Amino acid sequence: MTEPDGTGPEDPGPDVEPHDPTGLSLARETAAALGARSRRRRPYTASANPRRMVDPVSSGAHADDRDPQTLSRAVHRLIDAKGWAADVNVRTLLARWALLVGPSLAQHSRPERYADAELTVRTDSTAWATQLRNMAPQLVAMLNEQLGSDTVRLVRVLGPDAPSWKHGGRSVRDGRGPRDTYG
Repeated sequence: MTEPDGTGPEDPGPDVEPHDPTGLSLARETAAALGARSRRRRPYTASANPRRMVDPVSSGAHADDRDPQTLSRAVHRLIDAKGWAADVNVRTLLARWALLVGPSLAQHSRPERYADAELTVRTDSTAWATQLRNMAPQLVAMLNEQLGSDTVRLVRVLGPDAPSWKHGGRSVRDGRGPRDTYG
């Protein structure tokens, strides 16, 4: 067979292997090259993978602060860390006012405010205010026993809110109040 330029077939030379129509030799060369490349890789270490970094201080088998916590335990730790324990305890007990003073007294009185170790209680009538004033020392002792010493130093009892007779622009500033109406 002759080439288009008129010369005869080229002689591949003594160093070139004859062409393999099955492609087996090409597959062997490719596999050998990939195998050599994989052998050149660094061996796997834990430090090579940043996601697998190990904390230098491990917790071990015993309970630790880093272990999962229940919500109530986490809230209690927050309250203790912020110093809110006394206020939370007072507010919790005031929410259970009926258990502290009994159902009949709780029906006619309600705690209004707690500030500076002073508890303010509002009653429905002056009779209930008098009864609660008489038991104020026992109430202070009971609260301090449950909440800690000197949490409540004073229980201030207020009677019912009196209606205001000072309505409108024509009211007298220093008048006698409701007595003026009744003669």
